[in-house]
Amino acid sequence: MANVTELAARLSKAVADRTAIDQLSDEAPDLDLATGYAVQRALREQAGPLSGWKLGVTSRAKQAQVGVSAPIYGFLAAGNALDLGAPLNTGELIQPRAEPEIVFTLGSDLAGPHVTATDVLRATAGVAVGVEILDSRYRDYRFTMADVVADNTSAGRYLIGAPVPPAGIDLRLVGVVLERNGEVVATASGSATLGHPAAAVAWLVRALAAEGEGLRAGEVVLSGGLTAAVPVAPGDVVVASVDRLGTVELSCR
Repeated sequence: MANVTELAARLSKAVADRTAIDQLSDEAPDLDLATGYAVQRALREQAGPLSGWKLGVTSRAKQAQVGVSAPIYGFLAAGNALDLGAPLNTGELIQPRAEPEIVFTLGSDLAGPHVTATDVLRATAGVAVGVEILDSRYRDYRFTMADVVADNTSAGRYLIGAPVPPAGIDLRLVGVVLERNGEVVATASGSATLGHPAAAVAWLVRALAAEGEGLRAGEVVLSGGLTAAVPVAPGDVVVASVDRLGTVELSCR
């Protein structure tokens, strides 16, 4: 049986050493999603204050590609948030990649096994454009779904713009543009995440309900990458823009 404490310690050491390791399942072939989430919970207990949650594999096409039928989720450590205007120190990470996100800020608690996208929008105080910096602890981003869940869905850093009220905005249809060093590297629409970003957040609430948890007022949720993630290095400048939500810019050093 996979030893959850030992696996969590290997991932923590990779972060501390800033050195990629082989995927856990190479040496723990019985690693499954349930065990992956157990490893993630062990990491969460060591992470200090949390600010919310993040979703991964929210694209239906990506789910089909990797052979899963639902997204995955991880937690957001408050200490990993980047302030607007502050640079990303790539030297603190192993192999950073950037992707644009639509971010939800909860205005009220939300929990339960039957929460819908409409419930999410009703409970949302604001939505914002964000940039998530992924940083897999596995060499060359090579992993199974259980591996990446254990690795807190490759969480690295995150930047969130100023939120705006969601009323009157059809988040399915908003256009998304990701630029690196002044060149457009990817485009999408809000529907790229489960057909509607609020649907992705609703899935998260239902998944957390199965663990006796939920979302709390004031927490943020990164609703899932809207484009493929692009590598970033010192000197790069990444800009994410979402119609009606605004633009955020992140410089890398």
